[in-house]
Amino acid sequence: QARLVESGGGLVQSGGFLRLFCAASGIFLSINTICWYRQAPGKQRELFAVISSGGTITYADPVKGRFTISRDNAKNTVYLQMSSLKPEDTAIYYCHSVASLYDSHWGQGTQVTVSS
Repeated sequence: QARLVESGGGLVQSGGFLRLFCAASGIFLSINTICWYRQAPGKQRELFAVISSGGTITYADPVKGRFTISRDNAKNTVYLQMSSLKPEDTAIYYCHSVASLYDSHWGQGTQVTVSS
């Protein structure tokens, strides 16, 4: 059974950094498009980083230049390196794998809290 598990979240001061992990089992991340979403309290879930199966990477403007998405196919893991963190980055962070319209999976999320 396919499963995604996020980890690496925590509490960090403004300007700090964190590295999130999205580890997969039951599916191969290398043949999926992997998306990172986040959801802040009272707000809608927001898509902010994507890495396609072909390696094309896209970022939303709020994180461009600060966050880096990458993938290690051998470890079947996608990473999100976050730097220059701001209080407005506080949210639950989710990874989402998409192989097709009918084949996608979500992780359970990891909390990131940035203090001012």
